[in-house]
Amino acid sequence: MFPEYRDLITQLKTTDNHFTRLFDEHNAADQQIKNMESGIDMATPDEIEVLKKEKLQLKDQLYAILKKAETES
Repeated sequence: MFPEYRDLITQLKTTDNHFTRLFDEHNAADQQIKNMESGIDMATPDEIEVLKKEKLQLKDQLYAILKKAETES
């Protein structure tokens, strides 16, 4: 996710608790989706879709923080 911001992500993960929480939630949702789609965890297609939308909202929030931090540095 956002390879062009790799260094900034590393920095924010050590200095911004809100960013870190969102980042961890995004990664957990991503893993949960993978588990559901592969049949490791049981889920309906609707449940997977809801989780994908939540993951996308987290990604949008992370991107907004990255863009703001980029302009401030």
